[in-house]
Amino acid sequence: MTSQRASVPAQLDHILHEMSEVRVTPKGERRVRVDLAADRLPTLLQLLKGHGGFLHLSSISCVDWPETDEFELVYHVWSYESKMLISAHTLIAKSPGRFVSVYDIHAPAGFYERDIHEMYGVHFEGSPNLNKFILTSWHGPPPMLKSFDTRAYVDETYAWRDYNPQWLKDIAAKGGGIEE
Repeated sequence: MTSQRASVPAQLDHILHEMSEVRVTPKGERRVRVDLAADRLPTLLQLLKGHGGFLHLSSISCVDWPETDEFELVYHVWSYESKMLISAHTLIAKSPGRFVSVYDIHAPAGFYERDIHEMYGVHFEGSPNLNKFILTSWHGPPPMLKSFDTRAYVDETYAWRDYNPQWLKDIAAKGGGIEE
């Protein structure tokens, strides 16, 4: 384990010594960042939950890194016992964009995995439901990818028209409204 051991709280240090190849970075008195390989993440979450009291999965977030062709998945877990937040960061290849679900460790993961699947296209193996729930009529690429060109999508999908409803004409007639 690589870490700044003097700054890592004791209750966390005893858990992380069981893990190999993790980088631990204290971010404050009650915040710790852990960077690790993707195949080690479920083990970390299981250890944190079972031995550290990190029972609350606050969120899972995703970052698209086009420069390296990877997604960064960040799992935020909270311990009510030690009042500490751990943010576990891992990278996965954008292609094929697949990762294992942690639903069996933290049931709320199902919601976050569904959202990340819809917005970024990451497929979570074993997740209970990856159906669309926000973009139900969307037929374009995942919209949160940095490669997604909003303007090009709008130009290809919708016809442009001038928007000038009567209420706006009334405002313009009184000297207000949009300047051209």
